[in-house]
This record gives sequence, C-alpha cells and structure tokens, in this order.
Amino acid sequence: MQSFDLIVIGSGPGGYRAAVLASLRGLNVAIAEAGAWGGCCLNRGCVPKKDWHHTARLIANNRHYAERGVLGQLHANLDQVWTHQHEVVEKVRDSYTDYMKRLGISAFQGTASFIDAHTLDIGGTHLSAGHIIIATGSSPYIPQEYQLVPGRILTTDDLFNQPVPAGRKVAIIGSGVIGSEFAFILGQLGCEVMWLARNKPLSNSGFSSPALKVLHTALKQAGISMHERANRVEVREDGVELGFADGSSIKAHWVLLGSGRLPHTAGLYPERAGVTLDETGFVQVNAHLQTAAHHIYAIGDVANPRMTANQALADAAIAVANILQPGSRKQTPAAVPELVYSAVEMGRIGINEDDAEDAGLEAATGFAAFDSNPRALGQDDTAGFVRLIADMDNGDLLGAEVVGAEAGEIIHSIAQQFGRDDALARFAGSFYNHPARSEEIQNAAETLAAKWGLSEQVFGA
Repeated sequence: MQSFDLIVIGSGPGGYRAAVLASLRGLNVAIAEAGAWGGCCLNRGCVPKKDWHHTARLIANNRHYAERGVLGQLHANLDQVWTHQHEVVEKVRDSYTDYMKRLGISAFQGTASFIDAHTLDIGGTHLSAGHIIIATGSSPYIPQEYQLVPGRILTTDDLFNQPVPAGRKVAIIGSGVIGSEFAFILGQLGCEVMWLARNKPLSNSGFSSPALKVLHTALKQAGISMHERANRVEVREDGVELGFADGSSIKAHWVLLGSGRLPHTAGLYPERAGVTLDETGFVQVNAHLQTAAHHIYAIGDVANPRMTANQALADAAIAVANILQPGSRKQTPAAVPELVYSAVEMGRIGINEDDAEDAGLEAATGFAAFDSNPRALGQDDTAGFVRLIADMDNGDLLGAEVVGAEAGEIIHSIAQQFGRDDALARFAGSFYNHPARSEEIQNAAETLAAKWGLSEQVFGA
C-alpha cells in the first residue's frame, strides 16, 4: 500500500489548488479524480462558460459598432462556439496535468471510496495518508418534473460534454446564476430563448435592488424575458412540449436545466471515516474546514453552500494552511468575491445593507456610476456602478458591489483590502490609471466619506 502525507479527492479548482499548494510546501501528495482532470469548473463550468460569455458579449456589442465606424453584422455559429471552448478546455487541462507531474504529485484515476479514516480505495488501488481533503464537488439538481433525455433535456454538464443539440429553440429553466447567465449567452449565440422560472432573476442572491435593476434592464435590451415555470413536460420526437397552469403550452427543440447543484458524495462512503453530512448532503466542517474526523478536511461545493470556484480556491488555501499549522486559518466566506456573467457582469463581496441591519449595524453607502466614466464612455458601455458599504460608526468596509463591464476584475481590487480597518482610506489614497473604470472605487470611497461624515476615517482628517 502506498502512503502519502496528503490525499486530495477531486481535481476541480479547490482540489487542484490544494494539491499544488501542499506539494509546494513539501508534502508528499496524491490526487484522485473519477472523471476528467480539472473537475466541473474546467470541463463543464466556469472556464467554458466564460469562453461562451466573451463571444456573447462580442455579439451584444455589435449594436455600437456602426457608430464607431466598424461596419457589418456579426452572427454566431454555435457549433464553432462549442468547438472553441472545447479547445480552450483541452489546453488548460494539459497545463494542469503537466504542472502536477512537474511537482511530483501522484495522480490516480478512479472513484475514491473510504475504507477507514486513513485509507482509500481508488479503482482497486489502496492508498493511505496522514491527511485527506475531500473536494468532490457537486452534481446538477434535476427537478422532479424533468427527466434527462439526450439531445432534449440537458444539464449544463451535458451541454459542455457533447456538441450542442440540433435546433435553436431553447427553454432554460431556473432563475439563479446558471439560468441568468445562459439566458443571455444562448440568446446572443443565435438561440430563441424561452426562460422559465418561478422567481425573478437572482432574486435569492445577495445583490442589491440597484444591481438587479441594471441586470433586468440589460436583459430586456438583449431581448431576454422570463416566463412562469412549466408544470407539464412532454418529450416528443421533434422536441419538448412544456405546458402551463392556464392550459397553454410552448414547444422547444431542447431544454437546458439551470436549477442548481447538489453536493456530490456518491461512492465516497464518508461514514466509514467518521465524516458526517448535514440534512442537505453537505459534508459538515468547522471554521478550519475540518470534518468530524479532524485529519480529514472538506472544501468547495461538497462542503460550501456558496458553490463557486472562487470559494473552492479560497477553501483550498485554508485547508492546506491548517494541515501545516493546525488552527492557523479560519474560513471567511464573505471575503471571497461572488460573480455573475450575464447581460451585465456583476460582482459582490462582504454583506449587504439587510445583512448589516440583521447584525445590528448601521450601513453607510458610497456610490459611483459608470455613466460619466471616460473609459466606459469610450467603450460605449456605461451601465453599472461601484458601490461600497461601510459601518457608519467606524468606517469599516462591510461589503461592495461592482456592476458593469470588467466587474469581475475590478471587484478583486476591493477584495484585496476587505477585512482591513483602513480599507476605505486605502481606496481613497491609492493611485489609479486614468481613464479607468477602477477609478470609481476611489470616487465611491470619497462620496461615502462626504455623505456620511466619515472624512476622518477616509482622509485622515
């Protein structure tokens, strides 16, 4: 039996990063993967989706090209769009696996099952380790009224695993992040989108009303609207018929389920190791990401209800730090950015005003819109804003939102200062490229100081 300092189960962003960090710190590491190396994010999630989103944005921006002197119309070939993302994924996967080899990480292909608290079976090979990290990710949630049918009713996993089905009439199910992103993406890539959901887009998210208003306006401009969820689903030879409570129905060539995900522990047998799950199937962990068996950690979607690659990457660093120095780091989910890539990019960090009120805090806000930002004007893309939320008593940064183009990059500048007592002062006192969208971080901080009497905390006087 081979023995290691650490075995990581799952090679998604959290598992891969945990293996790399542990190896760089001198641990003898093995990693096990039941499917394609790179996990869901690389093969069926954030990496290919962002590739599609970039193409969708190129098509969406086409409406501004003529006034810029760029003539002609752009049209998407969805089959080629799929091929392009597939090529990108393969390049990234090759880079992943090559780097693991160069670090000397032992890779095992197969489903990992616990034999006991220190021993795993991986496709018939038994391995043992002093520490184990569970990073098995998540699987798509399939609503009861839907049954998966190849080429007709698909999850996003299926959409990226196989070429796009024939027909461009698509029904998208779900109002969360997945539904909100793919309604826009597929709509721009030549599909006739019918978006069906019980709630308004992202209504259960932590984004503010102003942020959601920008999203709803951008979706409307892109020709995307939402309709009630179907209560009858019938797969036919030529497509799928979806019926509604009032007796009406619509027909789609295929249906894409964007109805969320569930933690994946199938075949793991965590109980054999003393690892417990909660009532919803998540592995139970403490603030240090330890399971009930303290030498076993769990990270990412399988243990973190936020279920994002960003959270998995953050969890990986925390788990490895605690393996090397027990109790040295705690998980702080609010410090990790959340992003949405739809008709407009949206990023947030920390808590919103409602959360602040629930915590007994009085929130002060600073707002700076992109509608007069020179960079945004030059890009013909002025939708959105930067919004900072602070504690009115002491000026501590509680949260932030960035809505608009490049939000996914700008929010990181805010995240780097999150948790510092002088975050607002750092925003106001930093030097920025001009013209740049990120300048609105400084403007929002200065506005907050002037509006709420926090000049001393922000300007030092």
